[in-house]
Amino acid sequence: MTSADLVLPPTDQQTPTAALLQAPGAQPLDLAIGDMHLLLEQHGHVVAVYPAGISPAHERRLHAIRSVLESDRIALLKVDLPPLGVAVLVRQLRQLSVCDFSPGVVASAGRLLAHYIHAGALLNSVARLDRVPVSLKTHAKSWVPGSQFAVVAGPSPQLIRIGPAVEPPAGPPFATHLLIAKGQLTSEWVQQTLAPAWNVQAVQECALPTGSPRWWGTGKLVEFASFLPDISVIYQLVSSVRRENCHWCGMELIGDRCGFCSSPLAPSENRMLSPGVLNHGAPGPPSS
Repeated sequence: MTSADLVLPPTDQQTPTAALLQAPGAQPLDLAIGDMHLLLEQHGHVVAVYPAGISPAHERRLHAIRSVLESDRIALLKVDLPPLGVAVLVRQLRQLSVCDFSPGVVASAGRLLAHYIHAGALLNSVARLDRVPVSLKTHAKSWVPGSQFAVVAGPSPQLIRIGPAVEPPAGPPFATHLLIAKGQLTSEWVQQTLAPAWNVQAVQECALPTGSPRWWGTGKLVEFASFLPDISVIYQLVSSVRRENCHWCGMELIGDRCGFCSSPLAPSENRMLSPGVLNHGAPGPPSS
């Protein structure tokens, strides 16, 4: 993981923690290479998850480390989710890492599980929001005092202006928990309105990730992410997807792309893969 505040507390005693892959300004390259080498010696494979919004220098550092070590045992998983959504995904992959899945399946499961994380935020303004499409009319409404907006970045973008007769954004059609991180915005709308509308089973709070104000374009926000909390359901979900072997590096994978070398399935293999997960949409999670 590239930021310590994206490592959520474990849900049980079996969930391992995550190693921190520090930015160039925080650690010299030779020490970073040494740390990665040690991780490989201890665990055999490394799945390095990082947000799409990290600095270019930090991303180049990750690729440089893999190149220097000439290792095909390092997977670089770039995630285009808001910070709290990334933190949720990292914890789910940590849970999967102690199951009986191969490293290749764990790495490629990141793209699958991202479909089941509804990540968004309550904002006081969308004037600087560039991660979700915002109309000119909605931009103009940002200047009205007291305006608040509910924005869902994934799995499908949604944006509404909060009002008495306005329905909340569409939520997940399956049972979830809701994680909330409060910024400088004082509001109970997420707990009192969104959570009941989404039929969440439990609401939890955590600290706001440091990258959230930059991602959302304002520090006056309440970030939220709904997720599948039960590792048995996550396990069934990953197990239900057909496994293939990467034609390039030989790693096991699910979906249409290798998590370690990013190579897509060969055309003949793509034709054999049933439509659904990671191709034309994600199926609903299996019943627990």
